[in-house]
Amino acid sequence: MSRIKTVLGFAVNPAVIIALGFALGAIMLLGNAAQAQSNYPNRPIRVIVPYPAGGIVDIVARAVTEQVGRDWKQTVVIEARPGGNSNIGTASVARSEPDGYTWLVTGPAALVNPTLYKDAGWDALKDLKCVGLAVWNQSVALVHPTMPASTIKEFVEIARKKPGELNFGNPGTGSSIDLSAQKLFQAAGIKLTNVGYKGQPQALIDLMTNLMHFEIVSLELALPHIKAGSVKPLAVMTDKRVADLPDVPTIAEAGFPEAAYLPWYGIYVQAGTPDNIVAKINDGINKALQNPGVQRQLAVANIPGKPMPLADLAALMKADHEKLTKVIATAGMALQ
Repeated sequence: MSRIKTVLGFAVNPAVIIALGFALGAIMLLGNAAQAQSNYPNRPIRVIVPYPAGGIVDIVARAVTEQVGRDWKQTVVIEARPGGNSNIGTASVARSEPDGYTWLVTGPAALVNPTLYKDAGWDALKDLKCVGLAVWNQSVALVHPTMPASTIKEFVEIARKKPGELNFGNPGTGSSIDLSAQKLFQAAGIKLTNVGYKGQPQALIDLMTNLMHFEIVSLELALPHIKAGSVKPLAVMTDKRVADLPDVPTIAEAGFPEAAYLPWYGIYVQAGTPDNIVAKINDGINKALQNPGVQRQLAVANIPGKPMPLADLAALMKADHEKLTKVIATAGMALQ
């Protein structure tokens, strides 16, 4: 028979006391969690960049997230975690605590690597939530000055007559540059020999020495060499002409609108992060992107930023995931 305890003159079953204790504990935990969310952020924010320090993603991360930290009067720590074609750093954020204190800044790899690799370590649409659009990456299609082509259409005609004989300098399978090139190759119906590089600089050097025949290069990296005459631009891979190259057509103007693809770098958190924290981060990023100092930093690197609401970011993420997954499948791209 159960023992009955007397509390303040009332007979109480011990099981009831235990249940009440658990309930009070749960209420306290919920209260603490709610308070932690309302006080967000009350400790330093860690920003993971899954690429080496000093690159374009690192520039984006520092320009935007450090401004958010200044606006919030909170410390922001940028941590470069390169490796595995960005898989290592990205997976660490996908598996992080969903508390808003670990951010990821990256490009299309977040969307395509789970398709490229058998086990990238995350599912783009299930494990990550895009909380801010940092920048759109602008790039330009280049050939060596001796190439007898002044337009993309002329280059395509040459490539069609020499399937597999022309070399494409690829700075990384699944990178924004690679995806842009694959869209063009598929739209034009041409085949080039893929030559892999660890980044754009070495690939560009080999194009300038005529070892490579075709490359797509970030605008900021390519501009000095275009102006020096070391490489020849055929088209900009953007939705409108760029001020530094007013006479160079967009890829759509050049006759291949299907190849138009403007890669973007987003800021992500773990998908389970509470909605109120996600909303605050999105607001902070959008405010930072409108800061004149941030706009100047991004303009110097030819990577314009654009504030976007969460609903638009989710739609963009989903649309690009579907579009790029199809590009990868058609190209037969895969990594172990």
